[in-house]
Formats: sequence, C-alpha cells, structure tokens
Amino acid sequence: MIRLVIDGKRVAARKSETVLEAAKRAGIKIPTLCYHPDLEPYGGCRLCIVEVKGIKSPMTACTLPVQTGMEIRTKTPKLVALRRFTLQLILSEHPQSCLICRQKEECKDYQHCIEKASITTGCKFCPRNGKCELQKVIDEIGLSEIDFPFEHRDLAVERFDPFFDRDYNLCILCGRCTRVCQDQRGAATLDFHHRGPKTLVGTAFRLSHLETNCQFCGACVDVCPTGALADRFGRWQEMPERSTSSVCLLCSIACSIRANVSSEVIAGIEPDRNPLCVRGRFGVAPLVQHPGRAL
Repeated sequence: MIRLVIDGKRVAARKSETVLEAAKRAGIKIPTLCYHPDLEPYGGCRLCIVEVKGIKSPMTACTLPVQTGMEIRTKTPKLVALRRFTLQLILSEHPQSCLICRQKEECKDYQHCIEKASITTGCKFCPRNGKCELQKVIDEIGLSEIDFPFEHRDLAVERFDPFFDRDYNLCILCGRCTRVCQDQRGAATLDFHHRGPKTLVGTAFRLSHLETNCQFCGACVDVCPTGALADRFGRWQEMPERSTSSVCLLCSIACSIRANVSSEVIAGIEPDRNPLCVRGRFGVAPLVQHPGRAL
C-alpha cells in the first residue's frame, strides 16, 4: 500500500491505482466526464485536474499514478476556475438552456410528455434526462452562466440503423464510445473524424453501422454520458420506475441483465456487468412487450 495525502486527508492506495481511484475510495469527489471504470484512462475532458505539491501545472487525476508521499489538492480556487472554464467550452456546442437555468428544479414534476420529442433542444427533451452525467457535473461545479456563445452543430439525427439513434448534437467528444468499441469489443466501428471544432464521432467514410463491423452490442450506448446515443425502443416507453436484476434467456449463456420496469412493463434492458449481444441488449424488451406474444 502507498500512503498519500488528498485535501489534507491521509489516504492509503494500491500501487496500481490512480489518484482519481484513490480519491474515490476515500470518499473525495473529483468531477469527470471522459472517465469510466471499465475503460483505460483517457484524460480528455480535463475536468479531473488536481494540484500536486512540487509540480507547477495541474495534472489529470485519472491518468496520474499514485506515489508515496504525494500531497494532492482537488478544490483550490485555481482548479475550480479552470474546471468552470473547461465546462463552458464543452457547453458552447451542447444544448445548454436547461442545464444552467435557475428554474430547472421547478420543471422536474411537469412536462413529462415532451421527453418523447424527436429533437432535443433541452434537458426535458433528452432521453437521458435525470441520468445525464453532464447534469451532475454542472451541479457539482455550480455553473450557472456561460460566457461563450452557443453554436449549434445542426447535425441530422442518425436513425437509419436499427436498435439505437445517434444525435451527435449532444456529443461532448469524451471518447467513451470509441474506446469501448475498440478496446473492449474489438470492433473499431467508431472513431474521431476531422480536427478542432469540426471533430465528430462516426464510422469510417460515414458508412452506416450495417455496412461496418458493428456488432450492435450497445456498449457505446451504455457508456455514453449524455443523450447522444439512445436505445430506440426504450426512448418511446414510459420513464422507468425501478431497475430489476435478472438474466437473459435468449440463449444458454444466461448473461446478467438489468430490466428497467415501469408499471410492470419492461421499458428497456441494460447489461448488469459485461456487455450483451445484440439479442440480449435490444431484443428482450421488444419481444416481451410484443402485442403478438402469447401471454
């Protein structure tokens, strides 16, 4: 075990851990968007920056290995200002009206019907409303205004492939979907295109997912922190009231799943631990709820 100090608190960490992982186990919150526990550290969003004694520039906690005697600070005025600046840049290309609205708390109990709209212009129109990691980070950092003008990408929502929709107007370029597709699934269907402000996520030569090596496992949908990728069947169902653990019965492997249930109706299926195949991820809920199914 390695001993270090984070925000004045003595923390014991394993040699293989990063500062972010050690802080998380110690109950110290550091905001992140590109980090996911099942993926290799990326350091792309720059929100997890911390100050290390003896090092001049801030470091990303998700890529910084722990060392004996480290003294880390996570909430200095400089770090808070840098995080707010970075978050404003991210939101300059993401629908932001609901995210920073001072009256957003009053909307939670109303306007449920518009959550099924086909175009996302605010949080109430988004399939990830209430489960969006961007919402959580904005609340943690306390961002209430943006100094940069909003530039809508005006990209058409991609609905020409089965199972899930892709609205890259909501994409924050965290790279989670590209990494899980390449590193975990070995499909390499998705990658970044272009550079700078023109950067987008997509397939090679803008082919449809059916024309590429896509397995339609839904791993990209599961790791997406915003509503850029959404399960097509679940989007048009009622908002789930609870999540129930079960197993997929479409083959003999019996993978662990979580069934999102509302009014005793399965609104969607998510993997419990490991990614599912296309049948388990997108086939169970439509099959169970199919009107022609014998009861």
